[in-house]
Amino acid sequence: MTTSYPSDVAFTPAVKAIQAQKGSREAYARVEEGRGWNTEITEDLAEFIAHQRSFFLATANAEGQPYIQHRGGPPGFLRVVDSHTLGFADFRGNRQYISIGNLGENPKVHLFLIDYAERTRVKIWGHAQVI
Repeated sequence: MTTSYPSDVAFTPAVKAIQAQKGSREAYARVEEGRGWNTEITEDLAEFIAHQRSFFLATANAEGQPYIQHRGGPPGFLRVVDSHTLGFADFRGNRQYISIGNLGENPKVHLFLIDYAERTRVKIWGHAQVI
């Protein structure tokens, strides 16, 4: 039986093979079997998100070509809607609409949040839709 872990989104078979080759696979396997990665927004994560002034949003088009864009606003502009949902206002930018166009073809996203002062970062994989 093959066990599925939340980390499988990042640790693909190819990544796991490189980890094994480079000597880090065993340590990450223990993480997966133990606490693993969160699949819900915890209270601590919600608090971290509430204080963010910016994050990076990665999307990809139907062919898989990635694109990353900065999103910023006052603390609280990125909001926790529920334990599996975030929301934010998409302020007018350069009017290229690449992220929105990509989401129309491919709903997969990655958010990268950084608190530079505290040297803390959070990576969130998910699916997005424009409403």
